This record gives sequence, C-alpha cells and structure tokens, in this order.
Amino acid sequence: AGGGAVEMCVSNELRRRALEIEGKEQLIVNAYSKAMEVIPRQLCENAGLDATDILAALRRKHAQDGDAACWFGVDIEEGSIINTFDLGIWEPSDNKMNSLQAATEAACVILSIDETVISPKSQDPGAQATGMIGGGGGGGGGPMGNMMNSAMDIANSGGPRTGQMGPGVSYMKGRGGG
Repeated sequence: AGGGAVEMCVSNELRRRALEIEGKEQLIVNAYSKAMEVIPRQLCENAGLDATDILAALRRKHAQDGDAACWFGVDIEEGSIINTFDLGIWEPSDNKMNSLQAATEAACVILSIDETVISPKSQDPGAQATGMIGGGGGGGGGPMGNMMNSAMDIANSGGPRTGQMGPGVSYMKGRGGG
C-alpha cells in the first residue's frame, strides 16, 4: 500500500520492539522508527496538509489497531488518513524493499566510519576571535583553511595516519582500531 502506510506500519512495529530492548540500542531503534515517518510527513507537506495532525492520527491508528491498521496512510484528497490498500493506492514492494535496504546500509556505513579527523582548537569558544577559524564561506584562505587543506592532503594520501597531521590537527582512531 502507498500513502506512507508501510512506513507507518514498520515505524509502529519498531517502536514496540524498542520497548523490549535495553541500553543504547533502544535509542537506535527509536531513531530508525522516527526516520520511517519521513515519507508520510513529506506527503503531508507536499499536499499542504498539517503533517503533525495527520502523523498523530496515523500513529494513534497504528498503535491502537495494530496489524488491522497496517494499510492506513495519508489521504491527500481529504486531508486525513485512509485505508490505502482498499483504495488501490499501491506501490511496488520490490522498490520499497530495495529503498529500505539501501537506506539502512547507508546509515550503517555512516555509523561505522572508523577514522575521524578532529581539530581540537575548533572546540575553543574564543577561536573565532583569535583568527583560528575563518569567518565563514570559502575555506581556502586564512590559517584554518591552510591547516585543514594540509591535514586533508595527508589523510587522503593513503600514507600512515598517526600523530600530528598539521598544526592543531591530530589523527584519532575510531573504535575499530585500524
């Protein structure tokens, strides 16, 4: 079914499963559940509807009726929710499965990045006043631009990534410890 029904059904199930999980993993599952609601929210916004009201109604319907409500999605014509399956509002399941799999894989890749380049001085609240951080835009000139360009050249060269990479920039290994 279309209209964001599948996304809301998956979101509801993830939200329920998250209650059974302890620790940080619960936060991850809840965040993924919330991310699933982007599709129905965007449908509402594109149709000029109040996304907050429609999503609240969808969440309520899916939470109260469980599997019986799995086909309820956004009704852009009436500005409410409706059983999209009964109306023939369908979308190809292969496309949906591939989209969810690709998005999940992309999120996992982003979260598993093993190497991070940090600049300790950029954490300094007074760095803007001292000229260590450029005033915005460009990035080519000034002390920070040259420092970051040098650091990025070293990081991208494929050489050893240890110790100092440039003035004020150091290499930090991630949890993978490569």
